[in-house]
Amino acid sequence: MAAMTTTPPSRYESQKRRDWNTFGQYLKNHRPPLALSRCSGAHVLEFLRYLDQFGKTKVHSPSCPFFGHPHPPAPCPCPLKQAWGSLDALIGRLRAAFEEHGGQPEANPFGARAVRLYLREVRDTQAKARGIAYEKKKRKRPPLQGQSKSVGVDGSCSNSDNSHHETDDQGVIDHVNLLMGS
Repeated sequence: MAAMTTTPPSRYESQKRRDWNTFGQYLKNHRPPLALSRCSGAHVLEFLRYLDQFGKTKVHSPSCPFFGHPHPPAPCPCPLKQAWGSLDALIGRLRAAFEEHGGQPEANPFGARAVRLYLREVRDTQAKARGIAYEKKKRKRPPLQGQSKSVGVDGSCSNSDNSHHETDDQGVIDHVNLLMGS
């Protein structure tokens, strides 16, 4: 009898499953409890605002003296929130999970207009609070044959991309799961 080997799920698939279970737990703990079939974009927004309490990103309010400063020199009482990138990635995973669990794309609450507008507002607000304008990343084209990299005065290469980093919201999801008792 041959031994069957299964490859473990990718990090993305594992995280998507955890996120889906966390959202399901949120719906179960909702007062009154909410069936997924009755879930709307408004409920998704409620969930995202709920997650803010576990955030680690300082978002300065417009009245804060450090509003618009990317590196404030001192602490302030502004709230910690979920980073836009984490929320955006979370919604992407939940949107995919919804359809994998039999949901119809046109009924996907994670793709609702209100959710897209909320994410855009969070992105813009967080960018202004840090004093950094959000600019959509442009696709990089591979250099043509025989073309060399240009090196700036500061030693940076013009075709390198140092802006990419992976968000790690696993700690937040684990913390939420712990609080929800799952």
